Amino acid sequence: MKDNYTFPAIFETAKDGISIFFPDLPGCLPSANNMEEAFRNAREALQLHLFGMEEDGASIPEPTNPGRIKLTSHQVLTMIDAWMPPFREKMLNKAMNKTVTIPRWLNTLAEKENVNCSHVLQEALKNYLGVNESTNSHFTSDGYYTVKEAQALYQVKPRKVTAKKKK
Repeated sequence: MKDNYTFPAIFETAKDGISIFFPDLPGCLPSANNMEEAFRNAREALQLHLFGMEEDGASIPEPTNPGRIKLTSHQVLTMIDAWMPPFREKMLNKAMNKTVTIPRWLNTLAEKENVNCSHVLQEALKNYLGVNESTNSHFTSDGYYTVKEAQALYQVKPRKVTAKKKK
């Protein structure tokens, strides 16, 4: 897994905007209304696409030599750079919404006491699962940890599950 990727992208202009595609990455198809937005969207789409491939364990292809790409009159070839470490960090720390059900009386009491239910739930889940966050940052002298290394910072202890006897 590399930290930096550069792929050729084709920007195709039309009256209704700019379509972008990466010849080496089928399915990575951002679009934009103007050139500034096109570069921003292309980089974000490239990072997201590559991150998904990394997570799936898919091999990332070598970029095509730009000199071999043929263009039509409404197309422009550009190289898009994806610096992955900050993007990986962002994706690892992305918050997820969960819907939980608690008794009304408990919700009323929590609201009265100004309890941050998200924080309490996170701490309770970590405790229940035996997860301890490392105090180390997600950086090394060589840069960021990889996705799997960053996930390994959270040590999970197996918890004992005992079957309840029927009476």
